[in-house]
Amino acid sequence: MELQKSKISNGVKKEENNFAFIDSQNVYKGTRRDLGWELDWVRFRVYLKHKYDITNAYLFIGFMPEHNDIYDELQKAGFILKFKPVLPNGKDGVKGNIDADLVLQVMIDYPNYDRAVIVSSDGDFYSLARHLYDNQKLLAVLSPCRQKCSSLLRKSAKDKMAYMDTLKDKLAKRKSTA
Repeated sequence: MELQKSKISNGVKKEENNFAFIDSQNVYKGTRRDLGWELDWVRFRVYLKHKYDITNAYLFIGFMPEHNDIYDELQKAGFILKFKPVLPNGKDGVKGNIDADLVLQVMIDYPNYDRAVIVSSDGDFYSLARHLYDNQKLLAVLSPCRQKCSSLLRKSAKDKMAYMDTLKDKLAKRKSTA
């Protein structure tokens, strides 16, 4: 997929002002559990900036006070954290459903960005991806795992689908040599 990296206005190249909206739990589970590697969030933020001209990267995440150090690191990396309270869930420990928050933020910021990147494999974002696509506001849907990506999401994003399963060399945490 060839991306338009910039706009040309009056002969001057202008960077796009694109936003990313990231389902953190979906990304974490998709890369770690499904693909077997741990995402380096700092490298991921740099990748989003260079690949998609992302100026604002919203990371929707469940809030747990014992993870404040992780939140600090994510903010230092350039993510805008959007917290959701978590509730006990017998299967996975806790659950913080961020879907409505992500959709709402996409629509609140709609006039503020050129195009959006949605980072998730969740079919619940089908209608959002379709709306953005139909209005030329969808730059990409970046799915953490091709095999687990919802067919509904693929259908709505059409030619704007991209997958993280081919990005391990660029985005995985590197083993320390110390």
